Amino acid sequence: MQKEQSSIQKKIYRLVEQITNEKFDDEISFLTNLVKRVVDTPDFEIIGGRIWRKNTDDNTYSIVFQYGNVKKIPDNYTLSVEDQPVLKELWQKGTMLRRETDQVLKDSGIFIYSVTGVGEIIKTPYGRFYEYVLGFNAEQILQSFYETLSIISTVASARLKDYRLTRYQEKIQRDIHKAADIQRRLLPDHFVSFSDFEIYGICLPDSEVGGDYFDYFESLENEEDRLGILVADAASKGLSAAIQVLFVSGAVKMALKFSPKISAMFYNLNNLIYETFPLERFVTMFYCELTNASNRLVLYANAGHVEPIHYRDENQSFRFLGSTGGILGIVPNQKYNVENIRLKQGDILVITTDGITEAQNEANEFFGHERLLDIIKDNKDLSAKEIALLIMEGVQIFSNNSSYNDDKTVIVIKRKPKQ
Repeated sequence: MQKEQSSIQKKIYRLVEQITNEKFDDEISFLTNLVKRVVDTPDFEIIGGRIWRKNTDDNTYSIVFQYGNVKKIPDNYTLSVEDQPVLKELWQKGTMLRRETDQVLKDSGIFIYSVTGVGEIIKTPYGRFYEYVLGFNAEQILQSFYETLSIISTVASARLKDYRLTRYQEKIQRDIHKAADIQRRLLPDHFVSFSDFEIYGICLPDSEVGGDYFDYFESLENEEDRLGILVADAASKGLSAAIQVLFVSGAVKMALKFSPKISAMFYNLNNLIYETFPLERFVTMFYCELTNASNRLVLYANAGHVEPIHYRDENQSFRFLGSTGGILGIVPNQKYNVENIRLKQGDILVITTDGITEAQNEANEFFGHERLLDIIKDNKDLSAKEIALLIMEGVQIFSNNSSYNDDKTVIVIKRKPKQ
């Protein structure tokens, strides 16, 4: 007997699962189709079904759909929770059998019925209630009918939860698409030239949006006077990192309109990040200004960023541009020094984020600085664009089979050699 009952329950479960897996556009259409299919399925022996929805502004349920061989209830009819105690108890029991007490429903031919809760349980000042209540009636209220309704409630609630999660994920994905589009539009053209410098930058986010950002800033006073180059890397990941670097982008653009000192810009930006992002504050940043001075002086500040590499062509040596201050956002009122180098003819300055040097292969080895230096030295006679693309290609090949990935940014600045 128990084996037969279990077999019937499994059959009912499979049938309900099949019904609930059908496609639907919204929650009401899902529940409407469910009620229709349950009533129309002879195995369930149900003659009528209704959908009631909890009203948010008062302590009532309103009918939103009815179906079957039962006299129609007036449209928009409501049931008071006070008059129907079963609605108060339902959140604890899930499915209940009752004799009808509401005269309007009795006039519709509903005398003995079963109700089952579906969806989330809402907490109100009056108690806890299901979002939706499905009411069904049959010629005979048997134990099998109660079990059927319990299965319907369990499967339907799970399907609604999945539907909402999917819709939420789709919304998040749409928002990420928008954020990625904004981020792409904010990135500058890869190539820019200034005086006898050529500059080429590439940014490859690990996902649709990333925490790397770079930009070029022409002087507002005299376009031939100087060119600012910014690279920033937010320590967090995904959307939160993208928001941080977009914030940095806007703040730097605003600051540069007033032509401040580099040290003052870093100082103020550090405090802004500290105050604005209490949980995920950390941003590294490198900023330099190429000048049109006869000695091609380059001014720079480094807030805990990966050390850019200066290749000196005259003696084929390398110099690393270390930090001139702490990571942005860790502590307030940090001070930043401004240093300088000279880029002579044939010199190269390579700025990256840690997604380049810390890229890993399948053996968990880092790409590191040595491989990067080799690429620069072996290809020093190529253009800034060619060097940047070779660096990115080398890193991508090196880390192709790694389970760890990060945003990757490379900017190559090359002063044209003597002709």
